[in-house]
Amino acid sequence: MTDPLSPFHRIVIKVGSSLLVDKQSGALRRGWLKSLCEDVARLRSGGTEVVLVSSGAIALGRRLLKLKANVLRLEESQAAAAAGQVRLAEAYADCFAAQEIIAAQILLTLGDTEERRHYLNARATMRTLLALGAVPVINENDTVATNEIRYGDNDRLAARIASMIAADCLVLLSDVDGLYEADPTRNPDAQHIATVPRITKAIEAMAGESISGMGRGGMASKIAAAKIATAAGATVFIAKGIVVHPVAALQGGARTTAFAAVETPSAARKRWIAGVVKPQGRLVIDAGAARALDRGKSLLPAGVKQIDGRFERGDAVLVNDADGREIARGLAAYGAADAERIAGKRSVEIEAILGYRGRDEMIHRDDLVLTGL
Repeated sequence: MTDPLSPFHRIVIKVGSSLLVDKQSGALRRGWLKSLCEDVARLRSGGTEVVLVSSGAIALGRRLLKLKANVLRLEESQAAAAAGQVRLAEAYADCFAAQEIIAAQILLTLGDTEERRHYLNARATMRTLLALGAVPVINENDTVATNEIRYGDNDRLAARIASMIAADCLVLLSDVDGLYEADPTRNPDAQHIATVPRITKAIEAMAGESISGMGRGGMASKIAAAKIATAAGATVFIAKGIVVHPVAALQGGARTTAFAAVETPSAARKRWIAGVVKPQGRLVIDAGAARALDRGKSLLPAGVKQIDGRFERGDAVLVNDADGREIARGLAAYGAADAERIAGKRSVEIEAILGYRGRDEMIHRDDLVLTGL
């Protein structure tokens, strides 16, 4: 049987609380976690980059702090997250160390994926960690995210992460093996759905609630996450993760629901830059830079002759030729003030001019789309 994960190069795997933590004892399922880390190591040995988005801090912390109530008050949930996160990070570090892999912890809120500077910094950190061979382990920062702790879930966060780092696959490991036409715990005759070419109202109507009672994300949150991720170019799998080696089981043909990506991550990003983002400024470039863009190159500071507008790093800008014609749009690697200082300069001069080492490009080719050449 063909491995369904073999076509993908960058995979985000979301792990739910009910998989990491034993429901009865509240203890970490170390054997299961060890098997997951072994699965990730095998993916990486084949050249696949992997990011984990992990729940479990609150579930672990409530046991450590001896919190007995079924429903915790907000401040109790935050305290449990603070205590549990230490143990969770330690467990991931130990299990990955056994595979000679460095685990790196990142705590985010949904707001960090929406606020521009936080988004750019988080994306740069994750990309750098992947380039250095580490596995980022991301969790929602429940100790400070008051709204998210009441209403949020790591399914949506995982989808935002997949979009942020241009992952081409998102795996949602869950307590169920995919989407059913109805709740299989209430209707044993409910039909499993293996593939979803497009998320429709009918598909959304099939979602139920969390079966385990431990996590905050039920099937509805997974469908919402799938909508985000597939629109950003990632194929999404909902798979039963309770078994040991859950990723290997998925690769071996275990039952799952696959949601087809709308387009590739690169195409989705280019479409967003070209048509959705509102430009905040303008760069005027010379003929040599225009020819370089036409060949698929990045825009370097040396080719920029004029900076117009007030924009910050990560904002969308127009790229015009000397005659004022729009030839491209992209996301600026520098704010307007710094861009003006390095315009027309060689990339090797940037650090001396600005006092810090930024990107060599004014706009990287991954963040640029041709619109008028």
